[in-house]
Amino acid sequence: MRYFQLAFIGLLAVGTACDRGKTSKQDDGTTYGKIQIAVDESLRPLMDAEVDTFEGIYTQASIGVKYLSEAEAIDLLIKDSVRLAVVTRYLTPEEINAFKAQVIEPKQMAVAIEGVALILNKNRPDSLLTPEQVKDLLAGKISTWKQLNNNNKPDSIKIIFDNPTSGILRHLKDTLGVENLAKNCYAVNNNPAVIDYVSKDKNALGLIGVSWISDQDDSTANQFLSSIRVAGLLQGSEYYKPYQAYIAQKQYPFSRKVIIISREARSGLGSGFLTFVTHDKGQRIVLKAELVPVTMPVRIIEVKQEP
Repeated sequence: MRYFQLAFIGLLAVGTACDRGKTSKQDDGTTYGKIQIAVDESLRPLMDAEVDTFEGIYTQASIGVKYLSEAEAIDLLIKDSVRLAVVTRYLTPEEINAFKAQVIEPKQMAVAIEGVALILNKNRPDSLLTPEQVKDLLAGKISTWKQLNNNNKPDSIKIIFDNPTSGILRHLKDTLGVENLAKNCYAVNNNPAVIDYVSKDKNALGLIGVSWISDQDDSTANQFLSSIRVAGLLQGSEYYKPYQAYIAQKQYPFSRKVIIISREARSGLGSGFLTFVTHDKGQRIVLKAELVPVTMPVRIIEVKQEP
């Protein structure tokens, strides 16, 4: 009899262990638990604010964020190393097929619109460019400041961007139809490194995500703005800088969507965070960052100054 009792207890323990094994990957819900997500580093200011606010409201939730390049973020998502990827493009057909091979239907949702800013050294007077000039700069047809303005010296232009698999660079190449980059294009580590480089070299032209300089209530953004100049880009007959209203009205030419891609097949913490970002509180954070919300209306107010 004792033998059967021990055997029963043993089977119960094994059964309990199996149950734990089945639920070990499901120990989170929409507002609690712990997950990892991957984010394009150019979007860090926005996503830091979103994650901090979400965790402040839902104190039992912990979202670990890996900031890296766009290509690396999507690669980690496909490999099931993260639940969500936050990037600035939709998945390619090949990437969707990679998910389908895992019997997963990825969810893709636009949550904001931001842009790519072109930045210059404080001592550089040339702060107005056309998209065609930007294309020629990336392709190497324009390589000196004198080619942009005859009053300049023939100093070589250095084009600085965040990393070799940059989403910023990919966006500009796709938008402008540039296939091969000029030899004077250089990758550094991240967006702050681009800003630092441009602030110290008058011959540098930097490419950064607008979210690094858009929030005028953020001390870091103001510090960056004080060290560089932001170029205006021609659209129609006017030059526009990457301000929220100009991006919203599609007057700034280099705008891009912020996309959250989820591989969750259930209502886990990733789904909860995605819902948060697309609803009222999350969209207000987008608005506060002086970017453009996608899932809530934006009011554009024109202020006229009378003499």
